[in-house]
Amino acid sequence: MTKCTQESFNFPEVKKRTVEVNFQGGDITSDGGVMLLRQVDKRIGLSKAVAQVLDDNRRQASCRHDSLTLLRQRIYALACGYEDLNDHQQLRHDLAIQSAVEREEVLASSSTLCRWENRANRQTAWHVHQVMVERFMASFKQPPKELMLDFDATDDAVHGKQEGRFFHGYYDHYCFLPLYVFCQDQLLVSYLRPSNIDGARHAWAILSLLVKRFRQSWPAVCIIFRGDSGFCRRRMLAWCERHEVGYIVGIAQNKRLNEITAQWQQAAEKQYVESGEKVRRFDEFQYAAKSWQRTRRIIVKIEHTDKGSHPRYLVTNLTGKPQLLYDKIYCLRGEMENRIKEQQLDLFADRTSCHRWWSNQFRLLLSSLAYILLETIRRLALQGTELAQAYVSTLRLKLIKIGAVMLRNTRRIRFLLASSCPYQKLFFQTAARLAPG
Repeated sequence: MTKCTQESFNFPEVKKRTVEVNFQGGDITSDGGVMLLRQVDKRIGLSKAVAQVLDDNRRQASCRHDSLTLLRQRIYALACGYEDLNDHQQLRHDLAIQSAVEREEVLASSSTLCRWENRANRQTAWHVHQVMVERFMASFKQPPKELMLDFDATDDAVHGKQEGRFFHGYYDHYCFLPLYVFCQDQLLVSYLRPSNIDGARHAWAILSLLVKRFRQSWPAVCIIFRGDSGFCRRRMLAWCERHEVGYIVGIAQNKRLNEITAQWQQAAEKQYVESGEKVRRFDEFQYAAKSWQRTRRIIVKIEHTDKGSHPRYLVTNLTGKPQLLYDKIYCLRGEMENRIKEQQLDLFADRTSCHRWWSNQFRLLLSSLAYILLETIRRLALQGTELAQAYVSTLRLKLIKIGAVMLRNTRRIRFLLASSCPYQKLFFQTAARLAPG
């Protein structure tokens, strides 16, 4: 059967002029800002550090693409918005991507990248996480006084029969259950887990490893663990107390807690009936669950609206007024939800469609590395600008996805960016701030 390939398309006329569209423009890229990724990558040494810890058991004499080239090609493409390996069949010819990767020839094909990803194993995940933590620590010029570590789990829906996928009743689909750890906007851990486990599984071990590493270099740093009620586990709280780690964690409602706060809830209801306005008050008390070996401080937020009473509980060993701890410390963990959305929606961390478990963990880490590059651009180069708080998708749209004509010869590589780009000044400012110091 004859296979026809369409080469052009005619749109409706504009002022009696024929409008023809084709893909014969030559060496033009839609990713003219990709050199910003190379700039920030060289600034923090991320891809080079990761490539050094990746095992490469290939016969090097037969390899056209080393691990560093493959790694850069993959994470730069993810940051540019290309989630699928099949995209690289055409993307490998893009002169802008080639220049960012520091190659002059055609880059790796999708099949080469696929084989590379499928060589990942447990050690790969361990070593990449080590690099992520070390890059985080290197971002501080002076030892920090305090680190707030946010832990949270999310669902990663799967649609095949990947290793380790299970049906999760709460999310109502087959999925993985990755665990993320952030410190403010910086990503420390993206750990893929099966979904047939407790949501807090392995969080204790990860917290222990992080605390030990941080205190090895920063003995005086104050570390605080923050999480929702899914992480309220007696061993976690007891470990934090033994190792002088602060914690502020949600605790799920139960009959006993509601009995203790019943009078406060009734008073709030009475006040609402009298005023007709939402009532919000805070208090605290000492409480010990049956599995706890000691009493702990519980902060309660009593809220009554037209929909009824909504008590919320926290357990903490931090000092301070209840409302201050709730509003100014605990509620800020909501920002982590936005960071996870950036991972899942903008950098395709849920593109875990490999059959093998460790290959999917590696894909999650590749998305994490792409996030680190874009987050570093935001943190180092965009403070005080209109994009200081922008999502990574916005950074990509305004600073990376810029059309450019590519000219390359033996002496020079020129990016002729679109003259009508509205962010020219910001682009040059960003490039200058990311230049090596």
